[in-house]
Amino acid sequence: MSSIGENGADFLVVANRLPVDLERLPDGTQRWKHSPGGLVTALEPFLRTHSGAWIGWPGVADAEVDAFEEDGLQLHPVTLSATEVADYYEGFSNGTLWPLYHDVVAPPAFHRRWWNAYVRVNQRFADVTAKVAAQGATVWVQDYQLQLVPAMLRELRPDLRIGFFLHIPFPPVELFMQLPWRTEIIRGLLGADLVGFHRPGGAQNFLWLARRLVGLEPSRGAVGVRTRPGVVQVGDRTVRVGAFPISIDSAGLDALARDKEVQKHAKQIREDLGNPKKILLGVDRLDYTKGIDVRLRALYELLADGRVDPSEVTMVQLATPSRERVEHYKQMRGEIEQAVGRINGEFSTVGHPVVHYLHQSVNRRELTAFMTAADVMVVTPVRDGMNLVCKEYVATRYDLGGALVLSEFAGAAAELTSAFLVNPHDLDGVKNALDAALTLDPAEGRRRMRALRRQVLTHDVDRWARSFLDALGTQTTV
Repeated sequence: MSSIGENGADFLVVANRLPVDLERLPDGTQRWKHSPGGLVTALEPFLRTHSGAWIGWPGVADAEVDAFEEDGLQLHPVTLSATEVADYYEGFSNGTLWPLYHDVVAPPAFHRRWWNAYVRVNQRFADVTAKVAAQGATVWVQDYQLQLVPAMLRELRPDLRIGFFLHIPFPPVELFMQLPWRTEIIRGLLGADLVGFHRPGGAQNFLWLARRLVGLEPSRGAVGVRTRPGVVQVGDRTVRVGAFPISIDSAGLDALARDKEVQKHAKQIREDLGNPKKILLGVDRLDYTKGIDVRLRALYELLADGRVDPSEVTMVQLATPSRERVEHYKQMRGEIEQAVGRINGEFSTVGHPVVHYLHQSVNRRELTAFMTAADVMVVTPVRDGMNLVCKEYVATRYDLGGALVLSEFAGAAAELTSAFLVNPHDLDGVKNALDAALTLDPAEGRRRMRALRRQVLTHDVDRWARSFLDALGTQTTV
């Protein structure tokens, strides 16, 4: 699709992180390792098949690293100082924007020092991109950490075609208006030719803010997938705004789940857990938006009510370490571990804990084996842009087994309507859904899973990328 020659790259992804992380080892050496996270998981299969460039931070402060090639991708590291990691990343991105965009589940903090770092780092990303991009290149800027980059890049390189996609929810207007730098963020995003969101509601909120804060009148075009996006006229430029629900490499996961070694590992997992009648599985980054506490509380009450037999049901909660230095996360980790201890203390027997809690990362093969082994996948975020874990679970269930309990407040709920949909704020509703999923008639379960798989297998990550780039009007062949 694209080439990287002396004149730069024709297609570039600009994201906070590279698809690989720099790891410094105790002996002073360093190595690159594959980076986890939804963004990399979503984009990597697409980009591996198209030569292009990826611009991002290597994940370590003060790392001066030259551009290098990895599996056909040209990677351009952006250096962040330790202070910038604290102020731009842990501060403004994850202490201000993340809670604000997730319905103020935790209170956002508004510090001018953080904002100044955010501006400075966004400018650095724009500067690097401007240098790497070929004349007339297509640039796809990703996510909430880089919302100023489109306008900054437009200023430096008006020849570029620029798309921006937000991977988290875009908040209701009333919440966004709390942000002291609200107008600057909207102006930053309006530097793009296409601004994409997961859900039509986010696109509509953005169009309203463009009118309210910048004085731009959007067209009355419908906003959403397979419909004409909203349009805003910015001077002589037309900015399009629409919804593009992200997905996964569903065919790849389906194939991996059929792998004999993965199947063998799934069987071993069940044996290691004592071959319980039913296995519940939660897989989340350790984050206060994910509702891990909700499902643990629901399970505790089901056990206390006698509706779930602790000798027959086991839960596995995989919690990927996340933002360990941020105070909110330290506190939440302690609360979750306390909830796990309470359940196991009251309902376990020697050698048979009810909840197996793993605060660690697992690789893709092992995760697929866990999903293949699980009878019920529990996904209960109080707010989530999309949530790819629920789609991954569906993609692994080629046997049409398993059941999915899914929060209404995950973007994926609009697509995965055959799941057991729950309001995570309604504890009785979550309990009833878990009970229904655990006692599901196999024929009804197959019917539900068949419908879920039809959606996930036909709407994969490649289709998402194609739909976005088509709407961007790029000349790049995908």
